[in-house]
Amino acid sequence: MVRVSEAAGERAQLVLAAAAVVAVALAPVVVAYLQLGYHGDVTASEGFDAPGRNADRLLSRAVHDAASEVSGDAAWEDRTGAVESVRDDLEPRLDALRSSRVESGTVYRVGDNQSAADSWQAANCPGGPNRQFGDCEARRGVIIQERSGEVHVLAVAFDVQVTTERGEMDLTTVVRVV
Repeated sequence: MVRVSEAAGERAQLVLAAAAVVAVALAPVVVAYLQLGYHGDVTASEGFDAPGRNADRLLSRAVHDAASEVSGDAAWEDRTGAVESVRDDLEPRLDALRSSRVESGTVYRVGDNQSAADSWQAANCPGGPNRQFGDCEARRGVIIQERSGEVHVLAVAFDVQVTTERGEMDLTTVVRVV
């Protein structure tokens, strides 16, 4: 028979009581951890459409920059050259998007969408004698309008295909110049 002194028994009870207090204190932390659904890979918790939103932001900035270089600076008679200038200004940004996330497994394919440009033009460029501005045209995905004899870029239509390890997403976007 092993005899335990009274002081050792009290110490053991004290250690047991301290362990119970710690366990009760940690319970809310464990519950909160499980409710938050922590995931060590932050990109995995992003939505599947995050690469599409990234492409849309980049295209929006690129179109606004390219349009500001052309709008109001080219005569309407030189609209073919103005559209080519917009496409030339966009190309380095599109190339940057195409190669931007390849190392992380995201591949972007970007091209112009003439049918979306035609649809946007038909819906947003009024016709008839009471319109405020001149004719609208859609060329190579770029929608332009004649205003005071000059070319103004209204919008550019794109097809974007995003491929990730999660799947493939096809987007058609028309970026308006405001």
